[in-house]
Amino acid sequence: MTTTSPAKKPGGARIAVQRFGTFLSGMIMPNIAAFIAWGFITMLFIPAGFFGANSPFGWHWAPVAEILGGGGNAATINWPGAMTALTANEDGSTYQGYVGLVSVMITYLLPLLIANTGGRIVYGARGGVVATIAVMGVIVGTNIPMFLGAMIMGPLAAWVTKQMDKLWDGKIRPGFEMLVNNFSAGILGMILAIIGFFAFGPVFLGISAVLGSIVAFLVQFNLLPVLSIIVEPAKVLFLNNAINHGVFTPLGIEQAAESGKSILFLIEANPGPGLGLLLAFTFFGVGAAKASAPGAIIIQFLGGIHEIYFPYALAKPMTILALIAGGASGVATNMIFQGGLAFPAAPGSIIAVTVAAIGAGPANLLVVYLSVVVAAVVTFLVAGIILRASRKRDQEAEGDSFAAAIDQTAANKGKESSALGALRTRAAGTTGSGTTEAADRDVDAALGGAAGAVATKQLNNIVFACDAGMGSSAMGASVLRNKIKKAGIDGVTVTNQAIANLDGSADLVITQNQLTDRAKAQSPDSLHVSVDNFMNSPKYDEVVEMVRAQHEAK
Repeated sequence: MTTTSPAKKPGGARIAVQRFGTFLSGMIMPNIAAFIAWGFITMLFIPAGFFGANSPFGWHWAPVAEILGGGGNAATINWPGAMTALTANEDGSTYQGYVGLVSVMITYLLPLLIANTGGRIVYGARGGVVATIAVMGVIVGTNIPMFLGAMIMGPLAAWVTKQMDKLWDGKIRPGFEMLVNNFSAGILGMILAIIGFFAFGPVFLGISAVLGSIVAFLVQFNLLPVLSIIVEPAKVLFLNNAINHGVFTPLGIEQAAESGKSILFLIEANPGPGLGLLLAFTFFGVGAAKASAPGAIIIQFLGGIHEIYFPYALAKPMTILALIAGGASGVATNMIFQGGLAFPAAPGSIIAVTVAAIGAGPANLLVVYLSVVVAAVVTFLVAGIILRASRKRDQEAEGDSFAAAIDQTAANKGKESSALGALRTRAAGTTGSGTTEAADRDVDAALGGAAGAVATKQLNNIVFACDAGMGSSAMGASVLRNKIKKAGIDGVTVTNQAIANLDGSADLVITQNQLTDRAKAQSPDSLHVSVDNFMNSPKYDEVVEMVRAQHEAK
């Protein structure tokens, strides 16, 4: 087992697609709170909202709803100082109406946040500022919410800024740095904003129109469920955030702004397929999968961490067919009964789905619940058939892989340990053919191996890394943090990060085995550990044992 060899630079289509998807979702996910805030304001104060003039509950809160939701007659309400704009009545007459928060947030705030985040990813704070300026030109040059423009123009503007700075890097006379930096960024931002207004704005309008036409085509011909053939396998390959927040969220926001809800928010975020799969493993699985599935249900269904069920699907790839069937059934249910969410459900918890669905009315909530139940039942039935059909074969394979894993680990370490005892109660296999032996190395090898560089490396900073750095990694960090605390070990920090944000300062990086190649490329000098389940991996005990041994040796 290799413990000191340098990390190979990973390649392949899977890693490239994951990186691109992470880049897209990385612009959206840090700003999800703003999307939720907009969703709540929309849900409460638009005319069809909880407190609007046409409230489904009869809770009209006048004139607050007309001020915050927009459209209220300023001459009649007479709230001083609030922003107004010329507003048209149904009969064609006009009046000065309050702008409110809903339209301003979706038109300006959300795209600018995306632009700034995308710019920062490419070129830090300086790139974020120029990106924001440039996207302002795109926003004003169009008449629809410009999420797509922000996701393209923002990073592009930051990249142009980065190239511009290279032109005079090291050539500025001392004392003139601030002058050159500020004026160059300001002038470039102005130029890009003008270009965005006249050139990019129309282009993005055309692209948005094409994408909208594709969605309309799928809806018109009842083809939305077919998307599950792409979405569900892609999710299992850790492209869930890229699909949901990089594609469906921008399109769904535009749809929700027009109709008050969008089915696109539920194509990926529906917790039903994951629930059905985990239930199937609970009743028909074997070994570690069967033992851990009930706990994973709580994390997935209530916590919204969908990544928790991915290893189960990867361990039995045929069950992806069950996920496709369940996902398509859930989408079909929402399509037939016109269910949808008022804003993105992030994370994809049943709690978040409930809050996002109730905004469109109680009837919509029932439809969304029905879609979750249908997706879960269909997935459970199909996955149950698959697991039952191969149960005997799986039990034999489980025992073989279990014994082999224990023997190999014990041989590498040279002795038995409490962690190995825990391993004897569950399987210790890995998933994903693209994961190298170096990526899969065990902490146990670092404890007992002869390679001093790894064996003596002091572990003070442990980082759990996942695609977005918010979901499954946060859960894993919490589990290990509690184990270290119970062991009475001080001076060790356990945090979670997105893989893209790893800066090489971590002593130990723990990732899902499908993501370890990317983590090793991002932080090659760190010790890397792959796990197949963030919730209860036996490797956590070995990490705690190694940290304890190091502290006792001081």
